[in-house]
Amino acid sequence: MSRVAILGATGAVGLEMLKVMEERKFPVSDLLLLSSPRNAGRAIYWRGMEYRVQEATPENFAGVDIVLSAVSSEVAKVLVPQAVAQGAVVVDNSSAFRLDPQVPLVIPEVNLQDVAMHRGIIANPNCSTIIALVVIKPLHDYACVRRMVVSTYQAVSGAGAGGLAELEEQVRGHVLGQETSPEVFSYPIAFNLIPQIDAFTPNGYTNEEMKMQNEAQKILHSPDLRVSCTCVRVPVFRSHCEAITLETERRLSPEKARELLAGAPGVQLIDDPASRGYPMPLYSSHQDLIQVGRIRTDISAENSLVLWVAGDQVRKGAATNAVQIAERLL
Repeated sequence: MSRVAILGATGAVGLEMLKVMEERKFPVSDLLLLSSPRNAGRAIYWRGMEYRVQEATPENFAGVDIVLSAVSSEVAKVLVPQAVAQGAVVVDNSSAFRLDPQVPLVIPEVNLQDVAMHRGIIANPNCSTIIALVVIKPLHDYACVRRMVVSTYQAVSGAGAGGLAELEEQVRGHVLGQETSPEVFSYPIAFNLIPQIDAFTPNGYTNEEMKMQNEAQKILHSPDLRVSCTCVRVPVFRSHCEAITLETERRLSPEKARELLAGAPGVQLIDDPASRGYPMPLYSSHQDLIQVGRIRTDISAENSLVLWVAGDQVRKGAATNAVQIAERLL
């Protein structure tokens, strides 16, 4: 049993962490819910008991064994080191420490052994990276992935509660003939696609797109892995999808890929085009398996395979991955 704190407990990911902990019967002797001052005092019920949210201060980390952090990078940079200084181990969901060479970046189905290298902080990868690499890992072990071309189709829940509310408001406004103004996104998201997530970098890619390469190289311990990624925001409430093309060192047939993926941890193979069986956001949401299908040979290159994957980015792409890491710590 351990004393656990949820940092950012009132946000979408923090609340999902609590849900996942309850589902997985995570052993907790004492639970502390921390958030910003404006949410202090809010009541949250967990396992039939009422807990009051407290303001996140350095003093509140005293005696805490594990902190599950679901706050922004800016807040994490301040509070996470304070928690570590008080003796806690922090599993951080922000991007603040992901590329720090002293901080392991972990997907339990991919590189669980890296947890042992922590010095107080373990980073949760970006949601799209998690969704991709859970599927890619068994293929990489067999055929050695050298290059990836990825297009992500990311749900509005990736932008938090505000993104969900904005899509719902715009769809309702369209039905009622009412005009709405975008606030969370730069353009209307209802009935639209926005080919930008996060800010652009000097090389023309966005920060979100560069995460796929930088994080995959670190997690797979493959510094020479090359990745080209395009991230698109789509008018879907929940669950990200990705079209992935892999170039491998060893030939990998679709049949062998299906064989490897059928028994892979955290993966659900849905690949039956004749019966219109393939992953979709509607059916990959609110659960933890990463669905994969549309597996086929890339007819434009040698030793190249094409996949389509879908996964719930709030759960496995964030909350569940963090809880799995905490289970390893125990």
